[in-house]
Amino acid sequence: MKKFAILIAVIAIVSCKNEPKDFVSFSGKITDKNSDSIVIKKGDYSKTIAVNEDGSFSDTLKVVANTYSLFDGTEYANVYLKNGFDIYMTLDTKMFDQSIQFSGTGSEHSNFLAEKLRVNEELFDLDEMIDLDSVQLQARFASIRNEMKNFYDSHLNVDTSITNDGAESIERTIGAYNSYISRIHEVKKQLPQGMISPDFKDYENFNGETTSLSDLKGKYVYIDIWATWCGPCKVEIPYLKELEKKYSDKNIAFVSISVDDPKRNGSWEKAHENWRNMVEEDELKGIQLFSPQGFESQFIKDYVSIGIPRFVLIDPEGKIVSAAAPRPSSKELIKLFDQENI
Repeated sequence: MKKFAILIAVIAIVSCKNEPKDFVSFSGKITDKNSDSIVIKKGDYSKTIAVNEDGSFSDTLKVVANTYSLFDGTEYANVYLKNGFDIYMTLDTKMFDQSIQFSGTGSEHSNFLAEKLRVNEELFDLDEMIDLDSVQLQARFASIRNEMKNFYDSHLNVDTSITNDGAESIERTIGAYNSYISRIHEVKKQLPQGMISPDFKDYENFNGETTSLSDLKGKYVYIDIWATWCGPCKVEIPYLKELEKKYSDKNIAFVSISVDDPKRNGSWEKAHENWRNMVEEDELKGIQLFSPQGFESQFIKDYVSIGIPRFVLIDPEGKIVSAAAPRPSSKELIKLFDQENI
């Protein structure tokens, strides 16, 4: 009878071990963390996970199987979660998209999502595509369609809900890029190279004084139009800092114009406070300006019809070199600087 009781206990333990978990175990290590927490979110679901001083984190989540967004305080990534998964993530924020990696049970789905993002970045080289004519652009899109289809077809171990959604999104993505590039071409037509640039006057600078575009005449002016709430804007900041160091002894001024306003910040006072806090906390360099009417300032309206971040290059005579200049992270920007002998 005693042996039988022991046998029943052993069977019960084995059964418990074989029973699938009804939660996700999610842990990892972040190098150079951007904040003290990460947020996992999808629709109404949101879970904040504390990140320790050394960048490590660990928690459990009860979820409906799906792709969730992961926000580290500055950048976003996608992760596929399903109860029963045990996932470990490593990430270096200085090379966010290139370094993110997952291991453990169920990790192949999230690794696919990370690889998909990297493939998209390689195929959709926006700065290069901007210079293509309509025939060349459509040929490029046709090539991208084939490459993306082959990419999805080659990952048979990934949940079909992910690959099917990705395959269906190819045309939407191509359509979005086609529309965006068309709007850039329109901006360049309205503000062509060689035209005297629209002007801004007496924008508040971080020192509490004012700066006008005319104050910078005699120098090239590279303008970054951004906002504290804009994720893609923040991604460019480290690259902009590197540029400022590299060209510190050259005849070029780096100007950042914040378009923070009440629509995103609640009030002008809060918008202004957010701008000053971020400039100070992130040690932003160059000439830091605050647009007095946000997006409604005329200079901003002239240049920004295609969203932010927006970059502009103006020559020493105040003429437009590019109304839609490459972003700091693009190798095309250095080529443009070289063409101008900056």
